[in-house]
Amino acid sequence: MDRRRFLKNAAGYGAMLSVPFPFSNGLLAGGFPSDLTDLSASDLSVVIRKKQASCVEVMQAYLDRIHRYNPVYNAIVSMVSDDELLRQAQEADQALARNEYWGWMHGMPHAVKDLTPVAGLPYTSGSPMFANRIAEEDGALVIKIRAQGAIFIGKTNTPEFGLGSQCYNPVFGATGSACNPDLTAGGSSGGAACGLGTHMLPVADGGDMMGSLRNPAAYNNVIGFRPTTTVVMDEGDANNRLLWTSGPMGRDTRDTIRLLQTIALDPVFNDLNPLLLDNIRIGWMGNLDNYLAMEPGIIELCEVSLADIASAGAHVEPVQAKFKMSDLWQSWTTLRHHRRINMLDYYEDSETRTLLKPELIWEIEEGLGISEKDVKKANTIRTNWYAELDRMFEEFDFLVLPTAQVFPFPKDIHWPKQINGRQMDTYHRWMEVVILGSLGGIPVVNVPVGFDAQGRPMGMQVMGKFGDDKRVLEFALAYEEITDHLKQCPG
Repeated sequence: MDRRRFLKNAAGYGAMLSVPFPFSNGLLAGGFPSDLTDLSASDLSVVIRKKQASCVEVMQAYLDRIHRYNPVYNAIVSMVSDDELLRQAQEADQALARNEYWGWMHGMPHAVKDLTPVAGLPYTSGSPMFANRIAEEDGALVIKIRAQGAIFIGKTNTPEFGLGSQCYNPVFGATGSACNPDLTAGGSSGGAACGLGTHMLPVADGGDMMGSLRNPAAYNNVIGFRPTTTVVMDEGDANNRLLWTSGPMGRDTRDTIRLLQTIALDPVFNDLNPLLLDNIRIGWMGNLDNYLAMEPGIIELCEVSLADIASAGAHVEPVQAKFKMSDLWQSWTTLRHHRRINMLDYYEDSETRTLLKPELIWEIEEGLGISEKDVKKANTIRTNWYAELDRMFEEFDFLVLPTAQVFPFPKDIHWPKQINGRQMDTYHRWMEVVILGSLGGIPVVNVPVGFDAQGRPMGMQVMGKFGDDKRVLEFALAYEEITDHLKQCPG
């Protein structure tokens, strides 16, 4: 099978949406099924609502693409049968014929991350312990997406229990990058990001604790947005911020915003417009004054994009936090290990323990040695970090740093053991760059910065003040207007 991506440039589709397609629905289904998969999710929504293409035609186009590319990339797992999906698509068409419109995702195919239950579908969490588990009911995220008319076609691949930024598990195997299936798609939302990058999905959801919406977005040349922790999740507040949150991914920022509107607690993310970049102040944090090991070429790609931003009128200057970065890592690992105690039952059962990945066993064992005093100290560091972020955001509108410390690496490698000659002492140290946003609970969007000489993609994180999600997304909209990285993905 040819492993190169054959994605067409869909730039001309936006203009087509103002007039009917110049061919019948029957001809569209027979001659141009792949064109529908090149439409953005937002544009596809309009096409369906205007009945310029039927839901059956849309579903068939996506199924054709999935059957062609998914055996190479392994992004979508636990697929529902074609017959059942086409039956559901036909029901969606019949509803439209009765003038029943379910929502902006009416009849659109969707696959959620395999850490989320969908009633009647396998729910493995990437673990052999749950390889045969079937979800009995929809999760909260699924309920919201289903309410907008989506048809659930399967799940997106994820590492075991979402642990690690490399998307592999013993149930389904590894997922490849949309730009090169031999390289990792990142994680833990790797299947979601690859599904977007290969146009096997119109839009995708994921979750982010340690970069799981950002790292795979960078590795698949798409947009990934980690919202402020109170935007999608109904726990915590500004003073007690969660370490993780669900969030949206899209082929572009507009699609990402549309899905965020669907899953947010308060769907206020409408009427967003590209931010005027004149006099916007951007703090470039780089590699944190050489604290972070960074593969050569990453900083340079980011700085080229920052130069484009500066040319558009923004003020870009280097900045370093007045904070000991090793304290952040201590806080992060303490709180992360402590959370893994909730999986202690699996560890203490001799039968299930043998089924756990070594990294999870290590996390649980580290958590067993953590005292309440350790947790209190970690939370104190985190609270001080909130204050330092607030101080920096008084000076800058956005803080920027790379999304990952290494380019996508071979998918048969579980994690990089060294970066630029520096040894990585844990399975997640190579993604330390993302914890600044995670510990802050602040909005962070990954935007693409292009490719190295080997065609490997990279992105950079744009961080905003707690609660300033709209402005971060408006920056991403403006960034798309001055760059063309999203239109490229060498295979």
